[in-house]
Amino acid sequence: MHCLWQLFSSTVKSSVVRCPPMEKIRFTFLLLVFALLPALLFSQSAPAKQSPELDHTTVYVRDLQKSAEFYEKVVELEKIPEPFKDGRHIWFRMGPHQQLHVVGGATEVAPHEIDVHLAFRVASLSDFMTHLDQMKVKYRNFKGDGKISDRPDGVRQVYFQDPDGYWIEVNDDKF
Repeated sequence: MHCLWQLFSSTVKSSVVRCPPMEKIRFTFLLLVFALLPALLFSQSAPAKQSPELDHTTVYVRDLQKSAEFYEKVVELEKIPEPFKDGRHIWFRMGPHQQLHVVGGATEVAPHEIDVHLAFRVASLSDFMTHLDQMKVKYRNFKGDGKISDRPDGVRQVYFQDPDGYWIEVNDDKF
């Protein structure tokens, strides 16, 4: 142990323990440190590539207030401040950093295929289905021949439409 201490300190002198090759070891150690130090200090591993993250999605609607009420009361999204303050936008939080922008101004309902939908995850699909029943919102499975779809991975899903015909999926994925 005493010899190791001498490796790092030239002020320790001992007559009891002698390490004759200490100067050589110290020199080799310092040479390695100074040789590797620039590589350690200046080498930078490439930053981990981060995939883009979803920020928001938008639905373009005819009746802004009716759609806002639907997303707030039926889907149970939290309304958040929007910067435009122009009476055409209402924003909702869909996750920690994701938003739904509901924008008014559409003049007609465009057809929407069920394959293109917003999907939300809930803790209890049966509780959410009870909520939909109380709100008198009709829902179905993906094929339209029943109430609930079961994916091959065991996730259960229901589908319904907002006032402008946009499809919404709600599932019980445990992610």
